[in-house]
Amino acid sequence: MNWRALATACLALALALSATGPAEAQKKRLAMGCTQTASSHYAYCVGAAKAINLLAPDLDVSVVETGATVDNMKRMQKGALDFGLVTIEQVYLGWKGEENWKDTAFPDIRMIWLYTASASYVIVREETGIKSLQEITGKKFNPGIRGSATEKMTETVLGDLGIKAEWQRMGTSDAVDAMKDKRIVGYAKTGNGFALDASTMDIATQTPVRVLPFTEAEMKKSKAAHPYVPWIKVPAGSVKGMGEFWTTAIIVGFAAPKSLPADIAYKLARAVTEGLEHQKAALKGTTDDIPRLTLETTMSPLHAGAIKYYREKGLKVPDHLIPAEAK
Repeated sequence: MNWRALATACLALALALSATGPAEAQKKRLAMGCTQTASSHYAYCVGAAKAINLLAPDLDVSVVETGATVDNMKRMQKGALDFGLVTIEQVYLGWKGEENWKDTAFPDIRMIWLYTASASYVIVREETGIKSLQEITGKKFNPGIRGSATEKMTETVLGDLGIKAEWQRMGTSDAVDAMKDKRIVGYAKTGNGFALDASTMDIATQTPVRVLPFTEAEMKKSKAAHPYVPWIKVPAGSVKGMGEFWTTAIIVGFAAPKSLPADIAYKLARAVTEGLEHQKAALKGTTDDIPRLTLETTMSPLHAGAIKYYREKGLKVPDHLIPAEAK
C-alpha cells in the first residue's frame, strides 16, 4: 500500500472540505410553504425561491407543497414551516383570533410581502345549465383547495347569500378530474390576476365552463356581514364573453411568525422586491410594485425585518402595520 499517496489524498480531501464546508454550513435552510403543484401560484413560489436564493446566497429556500393559506398558517404555528403563502384576510382573522381562528388564534403572525391581487371565481360546467349562484344550492361543489383561503372565503360569502351546496373537499388536481368526470357541478378557483387559472383552462379543453358573477347587491350584502373579505370589480373582457362584474378577491403574499429572525425577513423582502423578473416570469399576475401592494393592502402587522427594508427604501409604513416589537 502506498501510504504516502494515501496521506496526500487525505490531505487534499481535508483541504477541499475546509474550503467548501463552512460556506455550505453557513447557509440558512428555510422551508417555504406554498400550495398545490397544479396551481399557478406554485409556479410563483418556485420563482420567488429562485430570486431569494440568488439575491440572498446565504439562504437556501425549499418550496413545500401544501394545502395553501390555512394549512400553511397551521404549520407555521407548529414550527413546521419558516414562512408561507397566505392571503390577507386569513392572516387578519388569525391575528385577531376571529371566525375559523377563534380557537386557534395566531397573534404572532407577521406579513412580509404581497405579490398579487387575483379574482376568485365561482366556475361551473356549462352543461349543468347553472347560470346563477343560487342554483348551486344542494349541488356537489368544491369551494376551493382543502385548507385554503379560497375554500373559507367561498363558504363564508355563499353562506351570507343563503347558498348551501353539498361541499366536496379536495385538492386542485382532484377537483379538475371531478369536473372532467362530471362528479361535481363546479368549483371555486383563484385566477391569475383577472385571467382564468391554468387548472380552469385545463378543464375547459374538455368541457366548456361558465363563470358565475356576483351582483352588486350580493356583494354589498356579504360585505355588510363580513367587511374583511376583499372584493374587486372584474373589467369587461377579462373573462371571454363577459362584461364587468363583481367577485371576491384573493390578495396573496407571504407571512412568518414574528420569531423568524429580523435579518432573514429583511433579506426575503429585499430579494423578492429586487428579483422581480424571476417572479413575473413564473406568474404574469405578479405586481410591478411589491412594496406598494404590501403597504397599501395589508390589514395586519408586518414583520420587523420587512419594516426595516421598506423604511430603507424611503417608504412610509402605516402605524397600524407596526407591531410592538418594531416600535
